[in-house]
Formats: sequence, structure tokens, C-alpha cells
Amino acid sequence: MRPVASGLCRLAIAAVALCGLWVAGLIWFATAPSVEDRAESTDAIVVLTGGSLRLHSGIALLREGKGRKLFVSGVNHQVDLDDLLRSSGDSWWAHDRASCCVVLGYQADDTLGNALETAQWIRQQGFHSLRLVTAWYHMRRSLLEFNRAMPEIEIVAHPVFPEQVKYEHWWARHGTAALLVNEYAKYLATLVRPFVEEIGSTGRGAPPGAVRGEPESAKSEIH
Repeated sequence: MRPVASGLCRLAIAAVALCGLWVAGLIWFATAPSVEDRAESTDAIVVLTGGSLRLHSGIALLREGKGRKLFVSGVNHQVDLDDLLRSSGDSWWAHDRASCCVVLGYQADDTLGNALETAQWIRQQGFHSLRLVTAWYHMRRSLLEFNRAMPEIEIVAHPVFPEQVKYEHWWARHGTAALLVNEYAKYLATLVRPFVEEIGSTGRGAPPGAVRGEPESAKSEIH
């Protein structure tokens, strides 16, 4: 029984350590990122749809000269520029003035899609930097996806802080805590996705000869 008890003890210690790491990671994740106070402008401002505050902040940055163009990623196909301006409270901004420097992206339906859609547009424009606007609880995952999709592009974080999602004492607010745990789980899934995909592609792409232990000559014929 001693080996069994010893194994169970080690398993319990490992489980507690893993749980501790998970909680520590959640606390880090739930710490609101600061706005990067960079005076100089970037080539573009990128807003990820999901709230009027994001778009309002993006338009404000554009008016302040923080970017040459504003790209809004993940727009509903039934929404046009006038609809977005109205929803953001900036309907007073003339359509002809906005149309020159506001571009809508309709292809993305998740954060990975936002990153891929934006990367394609950024490269088409020949831009080298962008200021990313999204909610503070969504920023870490967005930065992870964007840095992977366009590692050569300089990305400046500009998180916004929706009134309904309070980051102070978030653990005491059921709605905010549930949102952060869900976002943290998505962040972890995003973090390990390349490793899972690599393992999956390795398994699918393994030469038949390598699996069966055939000689190198046979493997060459298969390829």
C-alpha cells in the first residue's frame, strides 16, 4: 500500500501546485493593462468590434492624429459606416470626412479572425505600426493573436474600460469574475493552440514508413 499512498500523495501535490499556478495566472490576467502613453502616432488605429466605447475611443484617437487610418475589424455585414458612427455617438462626424480614413472589415468573427483580417489590411497598406483598441479584459488575448499574425508590426495597446465591467475587486462581482475566468480560459487555449496544432499536424503528416519502421529506401519511394 505504501507505493500507492506515495503515488496519491505526489498526485495531490501536483494538483495543488497546478491549481496554484492557475490561480496566480488568473490574478495576473485580471490585472488591468495600462494604456501605453505614446505621444507619437502609429500608422493605423485598429478597433475590434464589441462595444460602442471601443469605436468612440478609436475615432477620438483618429481625430487627435494618433493614426493615419482607422480600421474596424469584425463588423456585421448588415452594418455600414453611418450605422457605426451613430452607434458610437459620433454621427455628427460627416460621412465624407470619415470615409476617407475609416475602413470597415467584414471577414472576422472571432479574435483570431480579427488578427488575420487586420494583418492582411496592414500589409496591403504598407503600414508598420498600429494602435490596438479593445476592452481591457480582451487585450491580452488580442495582443497574443496580433503579435503572432504580424510579428513584424509594432503594436501599441490602447485598452478601454467599459463602465459595466469593473476591474476593482473583480472577485467580489459575480458577472465580472465569470467574464474574466471565461476570458482567461480562452487566453490559455490561445496560448497552447500552436503546440496542439503542431502535434496534430505531426501525427497526420508522419510518413507511413516511419510508423511501420520501414527502411529509408521505402520511405523515399512513398514520398
